Amino acid sequence: MKNILEISGLKKSLEGTPVLKSVDLDVRLGEIMGLLGPSGSGKSTLLRCLNRIIEADSGNISYKGKDIKDYPPSELRKEVVLVPQESVMFSGTVFDNVSYGPSIDGYVDKKHILTCIEDAGLPSDFKDREAEKLSGGEKRRVALARALALKPEVLLLDEPTSGVDPKRKEKVEKSILNFSKKRDLTVLWVTHDVEQAKRISTKIANLRDGRIFRIYDSVDFHGGEAF
Repeated sequence: MKNILEISGLKKSLEGTPVLKSVDLDVRLGEIMGLLGPSGSGKSTLLRCLNRIIEADSGNISYKGKDIKDYPPSELRKEVVLVPQESVMFSGTVFDNVSYGPSIDGYVDKKHILTCIEDAGLPSDFKDREAEKLSGGEKRRVALARALALKPEVLLLDEPTSGVDPKRKEKVEKSILNFSKKRDLTVLWVTHDVEQAKRISTKIANLRDGRIFRIYDSVDFHGGEAF
């Protein structure tokens, strides 16, 4: 299995403070990589560097064997899609929100949009609901559906179940696992929850103090070195 993302020597400072101090990480095609670490260890910053929401200070990131700087940012972000912690909804219905990305390119496949809504764990009749009036957990699933509508190759998830009712968390996890398998997606999933990382990941990368401390097979990870 070949690597779809290769990260080497990545460094990034925010407001003069080093956050990523030299990150080396390979992510294989079709893999679900759990990125585990304490708050402030650089997890969200790493995701934002991977699709050029922010630019790294130094180091290299390649996607499909090509430097990400050789991709126009708008094109890269259609294939390497970030779902941030804050699920900001646009005005309008769930359908309007999920179809927003494809509509920019001038073509909306209604069947595809409805499939994305269902794959994200929402009933199809949610399509007509006002997105801004949904619960926090529902908004997170709309954000997932909006990302899926772009038909990404890599999905970057920044704590997608944070703030979701514990009873619904397992449902969201299963939805993500199901659609990643169905679509053969590569997923990099940020969490601080050791048990969740073990449940959802094929590999776990432990990010500590701005560096990858160690990479584990999820079945071998016991969490004692996570923090």
